[in-house]
Amino acid sequence: MASKSAGIIAYRMRPEIEVLLVHPGGPFWRNKDLGAWSIPKGEYADGQDAEATARREFAEELGLELTVPLVALGQVKQRGGKIVTAFAAEVDIDTHSIRSNTFQIEWPPRSGKRQDFPEVDRAEFFALDEAGEKINEGQRPLLDRLAQLVGGGSR
Repeated sequence: MASKSAGIIAYRMRPEIEVLLVHPGGPFWRNKDLGAWSIPKGEYADGQDAEATARREFAEELGLELTVPLVALGQVKQRGGKIVTAFAAEVDIDTHSIRSNTFQIEWPPRSGKRQDFPEVDRAEFFALDEAGEKINEGQRPLLDRLAQLVGGGSR
């Protein structure tokens, strides 16, 4: 069965729509850029609330509690089969002040040493066109839905 994630596309108007994307931390993602960025999101199980999960993951990955109302953007299916439920929120944050939670892996591989890495190593606002290049391709339809929602047409 496919895993499910829920996340939030934070956006701001400057004067065009800009969306907040996060870059995954850790050695695997260090030199990856196009297609590697994502909305802040995390997995949830059947019976758990998608909106509550999205808010929790936003707080864990950015260190900021989001209390503004969310607007549902629906679901998309990523290449690996993961279903992502997304919400939109108009909010402007200082991306230099994010504080992500961490995860631990054996690094270097087969070294016996464990290292901590941030789940998100950076967050940035991007104009819709640039965000379309940066974001995981399975999440691109969410950018079009956001553009329609806020009256910016499509990318």
